[in-house]
Amino acid sequence: MNSFSFHGGRLADAMAQFGMGNAPWVDLSTGINPHGWPGADNLAIDWQALPDAGALYDLEAAAAVCFGADPTHVCAVPGTEIGLRMLGDILPGPAIYAQPSYRTHGEMISQSRAVALTDLTGVEEATIILANPNNPDGRITPPATLLGWLSARRGNGEGCASWLVVDEAFADATPHSSLAAHVDDEQRLIIFRSFGKFFGLAGVRLGFVLGPRALIAQYRQRLGSWPLSAAALAIGTAAYRDADWIAAMRISLPEQAAALDAVLARRGFSAVGDCPLFRLIETANAATLFERLVRHAVLTRPFDYDPRWLRLGLPADREALDRLDMALADD
Repeated sequence: MNSFSFHGGRLADAMAQFGMGNAPWVDLSTGINPHGWPGADNLAIDWQALPDAGALYDLEAAAAVCFGADPTHVCAVPGTEIGLRMLGDILPGPAIYAQPSYRTHGEMISQSRAVALTDLTGVEEATIILANPNNPDGRITPPATLLGWLSARRGNGEGCASWLVVDEAFADATPHSSLAAHVDDEQRLIIFRSFGKFFGLAGVRLGFVLGPRALIAQYRQRLGSWPLSAAALAIGTAAYRDADWIAAMRISLPEQAAALDAVLARRGFSAVGDCPLFRLIETANAATLFERLVRHAVLTRPFDYDPRWLRLGLPADREALDRLDMALADD
């Protein structure tokens, strides 16, 4: 099980290790929307021309509207993972990252150390890195609390080396949790946003950094002239402009999560952490449950730092939900 605890989405490895012949797998190992934005196949993409600078501006402007941010403070990157790791070359230490959360948060800045999410209040001497909503438990730190932490950094003056870095990878489904509207040149605030999770198109490899314009300029200098593919530019722009789909998905995802809750409850489980795109359950021996599920070609996400936890993404349809139901029932 440990080989699957590094990150989700290792379906090919699961198929190679556990077989299952021609059985269709149900991959619940990620927090990615199983209902991808449907317009990608209808876009005309010029694969011969270099990506256009104007198209990059259009993408960032469309994303900024969705985030509620000023587009001059938004920089598109080829995936949030890359954006996070680039920040380690820009910000000096020391840094504190909330735990549990993304593994990358502990690797991106040297001289960083882990602190429980509940123990971050009062930390002023170091950059704070956290996800909001958090992964894997979905916990939302109230924006008012985050703004208090941010205010303490602003009060430390121009020489302050500490920042508030918020990974809002899951915030599209919970827009009330976002601090994007507070990004400006006077705030020591950096936000990361992910395209692939909410829009269900993780293969596009698209993310965004939001921050003061001086920091955005450093990202642009490092990224160079063509940071994104023509496909990422076209798909991202059209998706962020699809306000009707976004609004409908924000209603639909909690409904689908409630259906998942009902199946879990019927089989004796309840979420100890949740987000519209996943549920975290706790059981005495998560390894046994993980292996029971993969015997039915259902892949979930275990965690090496807590042997009691499994995270389950949303099943794509009723058939996948029924497959999970039957797998959970099998002792």
